[in-house]
Amino acid sequence: MKLIGKIAKTELRNLFYSPIAWFLTVAFLVQCAITYTSNIHSYAVTQEMGGIGLHYMKNLTYQVFNNPYNGLFGRVMQNLYLYIPLLTMGLISREMNGGTISLLYSSPVKVRQIVLGKYLAMMIYSLVLVAVVGIFILSGIFDIRSADYGMLLSAALGFYLLLCVYSAIGLFMSCLTTYQVVAAISSFVMIGILSYIGKLWQGIDFVRDLTYFLSLQGRTQHMLLGLITTKDVLYFVLISAMFLAFAIFKLRGDRETRPWYTKALRYTVIVIVALCIGYISSRPALIGYWDTTANNINTLTPNAQKIIKEFGDSTLEVTAYSNYLDNFSYLGDPERRNDYLSRWEIYLRFKPDIKFHYQRYYDSAYGNGYNMFQFYKGKSLKQIAEQRAKGQGLDLSKLKTPAEMHKIIDLRPELNRFVMRLQYKGRSTYLRVFNDQMVWPSETEVSAAFKRLLQAKMPKIVFITGQGERNVNKKGERHYRTITNEKTFRYALLNQGFDVDTVSLETQDIPDCITALVLADPVSSLSQIAFNKIQQYINNGGNMMIMGEPGRQQLINPLLKSLGVQMQNGMLEEPSEDYAPMFIMSHMTKTAIGFSKALDKPSVDTLPVTMNGITALNYVDTAGFKVAPLLVTTAGKVHNTRARNPDLDLVGTADTLAEQQNQMFTSYGGGMAVSVVSGDNASSNPKAEAAKLKAIKDSLLPGNSNSPNKTYTPALALTRQIHGKQQRIVVTGDADFMSNGGLVNRNMQTANFLYNTALFSWLDDGKFPIDTSRPDGKDIRVTVSTDHVGLLKIIYIWILPAILLIFGTVLLVRRKRK
Repeated sequence: MKLIGKIAKTELRNLFYSPIAWFLTVAFLVQCAITYTSNIHSYAVTQEMGGIGLHYMKNLTYQVFNNPYNGLFGRVMQNLYLYIPLLTMGLISREMNGGTISLLYSSPVKVRQIVLGKYLAMMIYSLVLVAVVGIFILSGIFDIRSADYGMLLSAALGFYLLLCVYSAIGLFMSCLTTYQVVAAISSFVMIGILSYIGKLWQGIDFVRDLTYFLSLQGRTQHMLLGLITTKDVLYFVLISAMFLAFAIFKLRGDRETRPWYTKALRYTVIVIVALCIGYISSRPALIGYWDTTANNINTLTPNAQKIIKEFGDSTLEVTAYSNYLDNFSYLGDPERRNDYLSRWEIYLRFKPDIKFHYQRYYDSAYGNGYNMFQFYKGKSLKQIAEQRAKGQGLDLSKLKTPAEMHKIIDLRPELNRFVMRLQYKGRSTYLRVFNDQMVWPSETEVSAAFKRLLQAKMPKIVFITGQGERNVNKKGERHYRTITNEKTFRYALLNQGFDVDTVSLETQDIPDCITALVLADPVSSLSQIAFNKIQQYINNGGNMMIMGEPGRQQLINPLLKSLGVQMQNGMLEEPSEDYAPMFIMSHMTKTAIGFSKALDKPSVDTLPVTMNGITALNYVDTAGFKVAPLLVTTAGKVHNTRARNPDLDLVGTADTLAEQQNQMFTSYGGGMAVSVVSGDNASSNPKAEAAKLKAIKDSLLPGNSNSPNKTYTPALALTRQIHGKQQRIVVTGDADFMSNGGLVNRNMQTANFLYNTALFSWLDDGKFPIDTSRPDGKDIRVTVSTDHVGLLKIIYIWILPAILLIFGTVLLVRRKRK
């Protein structure tokens, strides 16, 4: 070991007594400084400007340092291969070219010690580069509020291990030639081969794992995200050891007279041993994980962990079905098999015995959004598949035909899209991909699918039909397919763990043990049979959602009377330059925000819930329910127009107000009733009459006066304790906020998706969707101003490199004089 240390010391002296090491160190420092200060400056500018840009300042530790596109580590790792080969090109070739290698061979120093000594010198120099990066890590800890230092240290480890691998590769290449430039170019080529080899022969099952293991590309990705795994660490160790062994056998071989095949066998054995160790160590059951991030963002949330542990030792099987003609078929391509498995790695960490199967076929693609036959006119499905396969060089015989596939499973209900079938103890369910930017199912959707396998009973939402209500299976703008049964939509109840069904109360009874009953905007009066069934369901403590629309107050109000709620006549309007007056942007109350953690975020809780045509709600607390507003309109900007039908306009006179008030309150068993007389029996005291009228109006709804700050309530939550449980009811004066058309993007950010899901989650007592949320990162602000960043630029880009350059120059001059 002493000899190895002496060789390393000598090599370091030679390294730093040459200008190239100093030049590369200075260049590396400048590159790091420019990247770091540019990132910090952009966030300091955003912070000082304020406004909407502050919403995008999240996870600054990752954005400034670890982002693969413009983060400090991401940038320097992209160009790291340019630095190390210039340093390693002379490690052995310089000795061979100068003849000093013969002196080393004749000395009592073993070849192994020579190689390890020189490699140790490069490891120490790599620490110098890590120290350069450490300057900015230390600066980031002070410049970013609550910086995630665990993620930074993980990234620094990945950076150092990558340096060590590049050094081992460069050392071996230096053994192959006496020309240093050739050694440097050879190092570039080898690094490029190892970066690209992971894309070769990925369609061959046996070769796929071997080439993927050898690939350098993406090996530091986990560490940049703050996750250290034994698989990745061991990979760097094995690759470094493999090239060091190559270097040792190369130098030994130069002194031996052995057949070429004997020498080749040595290299082959080294590669095989490395591959075997790497393959075994990468088995899920043998991988160790360390999530260094502050909020464990690389680890399943506690709820998801609890669910996956319920599988125990029983086998969970996942079969991926990939339709060649589907837009998402690439997810099932053999060439992307390792990418597919990497998406499951977060679950394999807690259940490493998941078995994966794959089926590829071709069939009509119903979910592409277009008719493929119109682009291949006159051709059959088989001819279309053959033409596409020929153009892509695919052997169509490797895909199952539609007839063969139908014998195995019928995926037409799944639109023949890419889908994964989960199987466990004889039960099965589908896990889908979605038509959004994320595509892959998140932890929430996967956990919901797991839960379906583990329990037979899932929360069930039942929609009433028979009176023209919104339909959960139709695509029209008025209906509810998107939020309920749309398989391609991530936030559909179906994909969030709910079962959705319908019931016609004319011929069917309300099912037992359902989560909630929904009455969504009937267009005709409820029959007495239907009314009685709903009333009985409410009286028995069932959860319910009741949604109405302007002009249909008389259809809903009889049912709402027992709840202490009434829909006002008329319709709310909000003047706007861009939208129709009936398009209202209401805002969530604290009660609504408390329904879901997804809503309780600064970037979400202020978003509007858009509604198209609203009737406001009156409510009282005398019906046994505790009432809480969920949505309110903008103060002073919304007004209530009278209903266009005079028969429906019950607001205005003292007689009709008193009648409405009496009808509401006398049905609650002794509640307050107000009586106002008019006509011949009218009071002769105008002031008393006006006071009574004001009392009626004020009692109907808070803020019912014509004040400038008047607000309306279009959605309510009602609760009461009954039969030992809490009954929950939602009443809304609009049914469009949940419709297919209401969820269409209007070029604005809204909370409709999350708000709708939160309503059903509240009705289910928060059990579904499964809570897989994590605390928001605290690194959302920088602690420096733009002026301070200007000073940092001067220090990091000019002063520190100048000091380092001066120090290196003085050292080299003194060395030359000696």
